[in-house]
Amino acid sequence: TRTRTSSVHLSPDLLRETPPRWYFYPPAGGAFDPNIPEEGPSAPPAGWLDDVHGYHGNNGGEGDNPLCPPPPAYVPQPELNKNTLVPDVRVPTVSEDVARDALLRFVESKWRFSSKPARNLVFKELKPITVYRYRLETYTETRTSAWQFEPYNGQLVDGPQFGVSPPPWDVPVSLPPRYADRVEKVPVPHSSFVKLCHKCHGCGRTRCGHCHGRGQKRCTFCHGNGRSRNKQCTSCRGRGRKRCTFCHGHGHNTCSVCHGSKNLLHSILLTVTWKNDISDYIPDRQPDFPDKKFEKVTGDPFFVDESVLVYPIQGFPDQEICDVSRKMINEHLHRFSSTSRILQQRQTIELVPLTHALYTYNGKESSFFVFGVENKVFASKYPSACSVL
Repeated sequence: TRTRTSSVHLSPDLLRETPPRWYFYPPAGGAFDPNIPEEGPSAPPAGWLDDVHGYHGNNGGEGDNPLCPPPPAYVPQPELNKNTLVPDVRVPTVSEDVARDALLRFVESKWRFSSKPARNLVFKELKPITVYRYRLETYTETRTSAWQFEPYNGQLVDGPQFGVSPPPWDVPVSLPPRYADRVEKVPVPHSSFVKLCHKCHGCGRTRCGHCHGRGQKRCTFCHGNGRSRNKQCTSCRGRGRKRCTFCHGHGHNTCSVCHGSKNLLHSILLTVTWKNDISDYIPDRQPDFPDKKFEKVTGDPFFVDESVLVYPIQGFPDQEICDVSRKMINEHLHRFSSTSRILQQRQTIELVPLTHALYTYNGKESSFFVFGVENKVFASKYPSACSVL
């Protein structure tokens, strides 16, 4: 028992007004149960889960999602000395009426432009420019695997007692439409087992981390004093502590991982990703026209070649297209074959219409471009602009 010694006599009234110093910070009260563990990690620690044949890279740790490279039998090999011939194609032309209508639509979309110059300009020349767009599409399938868990409440456990888990690339899945991006998650057969919850160690509850299992916390208004401004604290009513709002005074919470079931059902989840990887190339043929504009329009795909692996183009009039075809095909093969399964490739050559329209208006020369099948217009300058009064 602690005793206070003082040479000064304190009256009972003074003691009621000024509590002794040892009363200022009372220990938190509440029923502390040492059998309830502190909160563990939300994900299983490394080494917590058993190994499954074919999935040794999955340790169960946070962010564990190893890639499953395809087996060598799935990697296609290109044939030697096989090339693709492309037919000749005519360059499309644009008439004056089409060019004027396209310019009028462009002007109407710009509120500060007047349509008068577009209606009255005089065309000097319409120059068609040959623009080819080469596109290579590689449709791939990638597989990754990771552990998943859920509270175990007596559901069926598809474990090794039913057979050996198939390797990642032997798990059957339904193929989506070709060249369509898609992600599908598939449980790996016979990879399930039940284990005590790693967070609560099978207790179903975890100690409250805010009150450390006491159920009460020191009052923040009076700092555990019980009094504020020489008056009884209205927040804690003079007790110096309050019930913990995080655990409602119990000192513990239901485990957030197993939800009180004490056990978890673990299994391996296979994530299958189908993706169409696209590479485009347009040779720069007109320095006054920004090539990025071509991204917003379509062309005429006069050549389409499709196979598991396509082969470089040969004999096309534009040698730059032939060189780009060989380069892109090699790049896609090296980039995707080591990590993904190449399901199909497609290469196309589009003729993208581009016409340089030169004209005069009020004695001054200017020009604009009509491009794409949609007849979009690019004009770096326009004769006049209307002002809003």
